[in-house]
Amino acid sequence: MKLPNETPRPAGELEQLERIWALPRGLRRLTAVNNTSIGLLYIGAAFVFFLLAGVLALLMRTQLAVGDNRLLSQETYNQIFTVHGTTMMFLFAVPAVEALGVILLPQMLAARDLPFPRLSAFAIWAYVIGGFVFFATIFYDLAPDGGWFMYPPLTLTRYSPGDNADFWLLGIGFIEISAIAGAIEIIVGTLRTRPPGMSLDKMPIFAWSMLIFAAMIVFAFPAVILATMLLEIERSFGWPFFTAAKGGDALLWQHLFWFFGHPEVYIIFLPAAGLVSMIVPTMAQTPLVGYRLIVVALIATGFFSFGLWVHHMFSTGLPALSLGFFSAASMAVTIPSGIQVFAWLATIASSERFRITTASMFILGFLFIFVLGGLTGVMVALVPFDQQAHDTYFVVAHFHYVLVGGMVFPLFATFYYWAPMVSRNMLSERLGSVVFWLMFIGFNVTFFPMHLTGLMGMPRRVWTYPHAMGWDNLNLVSTAGAFILAAGVLLFVIDLAIRFRPSVVTTGNPWGAGTLEWLPTDVYSTRSIPYITSREPLWDQPDLARDVEAGAYYLPNAPSGRRETIVTSPIFAEPEYIVLMPGPGWAHFFAAVFTAAFFLLLTVKAVTPALICGLAAIAACFVWVWELDPGPTKGKISIGGGIEAPTYVTGPSSHSWWAMVVLLLVAASLYLSYAFSYLYLWTVEPKNWAGGNALPRLQWPIASTALALCGAACFALAGRLLPRPGRLGVWTMLLIVVGAIGLIGAVGVDVAGFWRVGLLATDSAYGAMVYMSTLLNGQLVITIAIMGAYALARLIVRKLDSGRRVSFDNAAVLAYYTAGQILFSLLLVHGFPRVSA
Repeated sequence: MKLPNETPRPAGELEQLERIWALPRGLRRLTAVNNTSIGLLYIGAAFVFFLLAGVLALLMRTQLAVGDNRLLSQETYNQIFTVHGTTMMFLFAVPAVEALGVILLPQMLAARDLPFPRLSAFAIWAYVIGGFVFFATIFYDLAPDGGWFMYPPLTLTRYSPGDNADFWLLGIGFIEISAIAGAIEIIVGTLRTRPPGMSLDKMPIFAWSMLIFAAMIVFAFPAVILATMLLEIERSFGWPFFTAAKGGDALLWQHLFWFFGHPEVYIIFLPAAGLVSMIVPTMAQTPLVGYRLIVVALIATGFFSFGLWVHHMFSTGLPALSLGFFSAASMAVTIPSGIQVFAWLATIASSERFRITTASMFILGFLFIFVLGGLTGVMVALVPFDQQAHDTYFVVAHFHYVLVGGMVFPLFATFYYWAPMVSRNMLSERLGSVVFWLMFIGFNVTFFPMHLTGLMGMPRRVWTYPHAMGWDNLNLVSTAGAFILAAGVLLFVIDLAIRFRPSVVTTGNPWGAGTLEWLPTDVYSTRSIPYITSREPLWDQPDLARDVEAGAYYLPNAPSGRRETIVTSPIFAEPEYIVLMPGPGWAHFFAAVFTAAFFLLLTVKAVTPALICGLAAIAACFVWVWELDPGPTKGKISIGGGIEAPTYVTGPSSHSWWAMVVLLLVAASLYLSYAFSYLYLWTVEPKNWAGGNALPRLQWPIASTALALCGAACFALAGRLLPRPGRLGVWTMLLIVVGAIGLIGAVGVDVAGFWRVGLLATDSAYGAMVYMSTLLNGQLVITIAIMGAYALARLIVRKLDSGRRVSFDNAAVLAYYTAGQILFSLLLVHGFPRVSA
């Protein structure tokens, strides 16, 4: 690859970049989409949730300080317990690491921004609005009280009337959708916006960890989204997924929840491990030992994590063979984690002098705490021990050692290490050392005694206990430790308020790091996008920072006159084209507001206002995406080094096509979770699986199959008949309409067939599962109808044609997938009962 000439660029180009990438002012600051601006909002909101959940933890510890305490009522304690766990897991842990990806990844990849900046901003605003409304329920006696895991049957309407549980089910399910939107952004950004030369084997470990993190979200989160859908539908409409009297099973919730819940532990840990792998080499001033082994370990951890969900269900009466398999898998996952720990220790040992700073102290504290948590994890992976310690405070101690040690301590190390990248001031090292020792001592004083109280028989989730049990002293010690830990966090907040000042003018590279996030940056990120030849380019290319600042590499200006960055090939990072990105706007902000309002209004059964907000959200999305398909009007532009790159591509080369494929993987994971649920409930009552009703005659599924294939074929033909630029495309419009009608008809015919034989969703778990399949298919065909209407509108105004076709290609890919899912569902729902009868 030919490199650009390393000569300074004209000053006018710099002014143009500053103008194009300038942050909006005043109230319009809400419309900002720059990754640093919205990333700071994201991490700030997540940290506020951490503080709020910490206050709830202090209330819980105060209640448990002595036996027979009546500070909190049982109902209040259950609400506080539920909101604390939910906030920490759903509103702090995952959003915090996703926020770090939004802030750090573009800087580490020397990209001007992630490829879908408005999608990131939409996800963040939806999370902020929905999260704070959910947390506020605790002040109005509307907070859920079923635990952060919300196990049925306790959370069914019979035992949890009112809207409390609905706030969890709709609020958290909606926030998980926001997390998936962020994961799509991270996957496409990591694979397609790396700098030229940064092949996969040169990516920073944090980029690897975020890529695996996002992939795990894609495959794990749909399970909990399906679970929340099933439980909310049962609560609202009486479909008996979890009611044993009608063939349901409460254990189905546990399977779905923990299929998400245990991978989530590693979803949280892997990015934190990636942060550690970035900080340790800098403090050691030596390359990371075992880079390739660590990448393999990250991938292996993500893979193994999906085979561990029954680790949480050893006491539910599962077959011995299942217990043995999942016990072995639970112990096997420690191997890749151990590889990373030994690699970090080897890196520290190989350095001439490991620099002791606040960040490195938090890293060393993380190693101590996380290893202890891993050892107790091996203990609870042993079935006989787990059956004794299950649902005791031993488990509480274990998962806090893993989660706080494995995520919170690396997060605080991150704050001290990367603050100079986004602030004009560094955080105080003197106060930082005090913060560390208060947090380290306070944490261990809080949670280590819980191992003992658990072994002494203290059950978790109790709001009080008798003095006679002999747990008072250990609980009092734990409470004192919680306040020491809180004092450390409070001191950090004070230091943050005094010294942290977000700015595009930063302190440079104070640690002497070797990765690209320490290049000189401004509001437009780096002055130019460099060519990378190693994993530590700032160490191996000594003049890189000066040359980048002088605009000596790729894309030193804005040749298209818009926000843009280079899209490179996914493996070898060769320049392919320039992506034109949108700037600030109100549409994505209002889309987030109305989407949040839609879900939250459904929670309180305000159906009509909710539907109005849903339609408003769709309208805002139409406005948002209308300008995202600019077409090939700019042609090819020079990016430096004699390379001319196009500004518009279609099909599999397009980053938007990649995003759609990732979204379809989410849809496939959601439906496979349903298929698991369908087959699981069949095992509960196989003789009554038809619910006493005959299956529809074969002509019904045959007709559905024909309609689905017809719909997909119409979209395929419409793609071939897209009009030339400037033409109307009447045949294309007709084919899109017929294709959408065909797919809608396929679902409608399937529903009609079961309705004719008298099957009702409320009669049995079988009926509920049958109609749930059509509901999942119906979601897709409604989306197809909306995207089809969007395509028709663009055809009418001549903004969709054979050259400007990205928006149609995305709709077509979804149509093909929808037809495939409908066919699979017909085989499952119509074919399986006949074969298994």
